[in-house]
Formats: sequence, structure tokens, C-alpha cells
Amino acid sequence: MTDTDTAASRLATYREARERTVRQPQGVLALVNTQWVTGEPGVGQPIWGVPGLWAPRDPGESGLVLTAELADDILVDGRLAQGEVIVRGRDDENPSEVRFNDTVTGFVIAGEDGGYALRVWDADSEAIREFGGIDAFPYNPDWVVRATFTPLDEVKAVGFEHVKDDGRTRERVIPADITFEKDGVSYTLASYWDEEKLLVVFGDATNGDSTYGVGRFLKVLPDDDGTITLDFNRAYLPPCAFSYHFNCPIPPKQNRFAVPIEAGEKNVLARSGQLLH
Repeated sequence: MTDTDTAASRLATYREARERTVRQPQGVLALVNTQWVTGEPGVGQPIWGVPGLWAPRDPGESGLVLTAELADDILVDGRLAQGEVIVRGRDDENPSEVRFNDTVTGFVIAGEDGGYALRVWDADSEAIREFGGIDAFPYNPDWVVRATFTPLDEVKAVGFEHVKDDGRTRERVIPADITFEKDGVSYTLASYWDEEKLLVVFGDATNGDSTYGVGRFLKVLPDDDGTITLDFNRAYLPPCAFSYHFNCPIPPKQNRFAVPIEAGEKNVLARSGQLLH
């Protein structure tokens, strides 16, 4: 096999695993609600689709307070909830897990403003039942790019808009410049740490045409020699392409390519072959 054949084979294996992942009980297709719980601490409110009343905790305390009856049949950390129960957030060192029935589960996420939301997942969601696959470009060796990774001496932040934030930006610390030249054009991309890898949120001329309109993601890691490989064949769709209940970042201006990047994932398809949503 040639190097291109080997790379294409590895990509096919990666894509098969990716489709299995999005179908998981708490994969991106399973998210059916993200509801922020606001107001006075201890004052409960209903959350769409699940039983119980959910209230904020005191400022600085992780998670939400659930008020439930035995008949609600809610398990929190494996125990049947009755009365007031603390549901710890994902920012806690010991986050809580919630089970509502055989297919519906949940957990609490923390917002950047200190608030908390319940995320509800359904392993038998309509999206999972209707999912037909992830459309993607064939392997394209032209979009495996070797770039320079230059750590920044001073703190630099870039504002990222998000789909549901009405134009507001969230500042992300940019640890380094990622620079390269392709087809006579110089690029400097912004990335930020997301878990253990750098996330590049980018857009290109295919968006809204042959690929998802909001843009795509690419996870990368720098090498020890000061370079970084951008394999756009591994570009993947953001979570909001699979469920409306995610709030994804939008590519900043410097990460928007005027040219088409015909590599990576394109769109989420239904069984009918049409776009899933």
C-alpha cells in the first residue's frame, strides 16, 4: 500500500468509530434538552421532559438541588431520590449521574457565569432513530498541512461567538500562533485548549454549500520540534450539527478560509439521505 492508501484506510477506521460514538447513550445524537436553572437558591422549577423540581444551590456550590417523590422514580448516583437531593455538577471532583428511566439519563453542567444546567440524554431519541450517517469527503492528501507552532510570550485572548449567545463573545486564551502558507496564501490560526488537545474552530468556502453552515472543528497537538500537523481529513462536525441543544463556537475571522477545504466531515444525514436537521 502507498502512504496515501494507508492514510485513507486509517481514516475509514476512524470514521466508523466516530459514527458509533455519536450513537452512544450520551453521544451527541442523544441530547434532547439543555435547560439552565436560574433564580433564587432553593426555589425549584420544572425541567421539560423529566420529573422533579430543580433549583439553584447557594453561590459557589456545585450543581443543583432536586426535589423528588418516590413515584418520580429518579435515581441519583444509583439511589432512589426522595425529598431534597444534591445533584453535583460536572465541575465537581465527584459529579453526579442521574437516571430517569431505561433510556433517559442526565447530568449537570456548569456555565462560565457560575450557573448550572441539566442536560438530558435519551438513548432512544428521535435523532438516533433517524440517523443515517455522516457524509464526508474522500481522503484528500492536499489538505494535510505542516504548520509552525509558535508559543506566545504574552497572554493573548480571542473572542469566540457562540450560536445561541446573540452576538456576545467568550474570551479564549490562545497559547500559540499556528502559521502556514498554502497556495501562496499565508494563514495564522487561533486555537485553544479543549481537554487535552488544541481545538481549531474553522470555516471555509464549503460552509452552507457542501458542508455544515456553522463551520467545523479540528483537534491537534504540537510536536516537540515546533511544528504541528493540520490534517483537515480529520475535520469533524461540531455537536450543534447533531442536536439543537448544544451551543457551539463560531469560527473567528482569522480562522475563516476564503477557499474550499474539501476534506473531512460534511453533514449529518438522515436515513432518507436528506440532512438530519
